[in-house]
Order: sequence, then structure tokens, then C-alpha cells
Amino acid sequence: MKITASVALAEVANSTDPLSERAQEMLEGLRLLAPFDAAWLALADPMSSGYTSLASVDLDEDIVRYLSGPVNARDIEVTQTNRSRPPLSPSDLPYPVADLPTWAECLIPAGFHEALAVALFDRGTRHVGFLALLSRSAEPPPLVVRRRLYRVTPVLARGIDPLRSLAAAARMVREATAGKVLRGDGTTQPLPGLNGDALLADGSALVDLACSRLRDNQVFTSFVWPRGGPHAPDGHVRVTVLASAEEPSIDLLGTVVLSPATDLRGLTPRELEVLGLLVDGWSNQQIAHELFVSPRTVATHVEHILIKLGAPTRTLAAVRAERQRLYMPHFLCPAGRA
Repeated sequence: MKITASVALAEVANSTDPLSERAQEMLEGLRLLAPFDAAWLALADPMSSGYTSLASVDLDEDIVRYLSGPVNARDIEVTQTNRSRPPLSPSDLPYPVADLPTWAECLIPAGFHEALAVALFDRGTRHVGFLALLSRSAEPPPLVVRRRLYRVTPVLARGIDPLRSLAAAARMVREATAGKVLRGDGTTQPLPGLNGDALLADGSALVDLACSRLRDNQVFTSFVWPRGGPHAPDGHVRVTVLASAEEPSIDLLGTVVLSPATDLRGLTPRELEVLGLLVDGWSNQQIAHELFVSPRTVATHVEHILIKLGAPTRTLAAVRAERQRLYMPHFLCPAGRA
């Protein structure tokens, strides 16, 4: 039965069910391996010391709310159960568990006296979440139960990891060189399997644009971006922005991934600027005013664009630019340049 329960737990963890459903199913399955009277499973916020509740068993809303708050987060830090280590029981502490506010104010009044708590880490490196199995008995958890729980913690971590689907989607971008996870507050965090890049720094124009596309409910978008400034002295990269499939409550918008811009059809940096404005529906006169050049200069650029894209009209050129991912966003075109 124990082997079957472990296999079932792994199957749930590897499923494509929504994150909250996976978490709830894993808690229910975990009961066969490490019996408990109540349980709480939460995500760790890598940008703070807080936790977001994912699932619980036999806990009322007030207790779940307390466990998700700052007091419990501090107690987790004080007891060092936010580190990669075997499951910890109150009986392991060198002081009475009632000295901890979470126990004194919340768990003991609710009738709980023992527990097994463990931080969940992805491959032992990235803090993913936290699990607490609560017991009404005053007896410390048996060693065999601790060992079973410890063996399945990597499975639990994988099952609740919100970056798993994002990393899998990012791997679909061919020749990806860098990537970041985009959060709802506009900041970023590392994307497993990919390096960072100066273009993807918090608050950069590229990150701001990627976040705005995802907030506009664009599931997928791709465009060209210049390195070293609008004149692209260091060439261009291709940017792919992918929306997160997880629940909005997780506060992850999606990912932004960089890859080589290998085929720009011979378009110059200036022609890419003009083409981007064509895609946005600007007239030659509007483009000339925006770029501080003459309409005749714009007409010359447009003529070169049509030739390079093999398009007889500007409308067809715009369509081909989008299909071939040659679009460069308009706001990159700074005013005042000759």
C-alpha cells in the first residue's frame, strides 16, 4: 500500500491539473503515507518571507488565514523550518512549543499539540513551499513517518512548483539564451534553466512592455528588440512573452524569453523602426513627425521595406512583418533623433 500511495502521489504531482487542485489532491494522498489530523500546504514567496496558502485539510478559514500571515512566517524562520532539512516536530525544539506565537495563539487553542513541518525545495536549491501536518495527539511523530515524509518532499515540491509550467513553456522557444519570470507587481525572478540578461532587469523598458502585454491578456506575443539602444549597435534579439497558465492568485504573469534574431530579412535598424510603425497603422506623415525626418525619407524607407519583404503594398508588408515576427514596438522610437 505504501508503494502504491507513493506512486499515486507522484502521478498527481506530475499531472497537468490546475495548481490548487494538484495541491489538494496531494494532501489527500499524503494522508496514506504520513497520517495527520489536519494539514496545510503553502507556496513560498521568493521575494519575501511570506507564504500563500494553496490547500488545507480539516482546518477552518481563520486558522488558514493565520498560518498564511506574518506571525507564522516569522515562527517558521525562527525554528529554521524554512531550510532544506528533514521534517521538524515541536518535540525537536529546545524550548516549549508554546513559546511560539503560532502555537500559543492559534494551534494549541484549536486542539493541536504535535506536527511535522518541512520546507519544500526544488532539487534542494529553490525554496518552493511549506508543509505542516498537524496532530491532536501529544505523542511525537514516529521515526518511520518522518522518513516517509522526507522521501516524498521532492515530489511535493515538484507538484506545487508554479514555475514548472513556465519553465516548460520557455523551453519551447528555440535557442533561448535568457529568460525571467514576470510577476504581477512588475518585478522579475529567475526562470529555472535560463540565465538572466541586462535587458531583463527589473524596471527595464523591455520588462515593462512584456508585463503590459500580459496584463492586456495576450497569451503569446513576440517582437524584435535592439541591444545597446534604438540604433542596435549590438544587434537585435527576439523577445517571446508567454502568459502563465496558473491561477492569478499566484501573482505570476508569465515569462519573457530572449533568443537570437536570426533572420531580419536585411532590414536596417531604422527600417525596423519604420516597419513597427507601419504595423501599428501609422501614415508616412505621422512616422516622419515621430522620427523627426522628412516624409520623403520615410517614403524611401517604406520602399526599401516593401522590396525586402517582397510585398507590393504597405498593408501586406505589415501582415508579413507580424507573421515573420519582425515587429519592433513603437515606444522604442525616441523623439528627437535624426
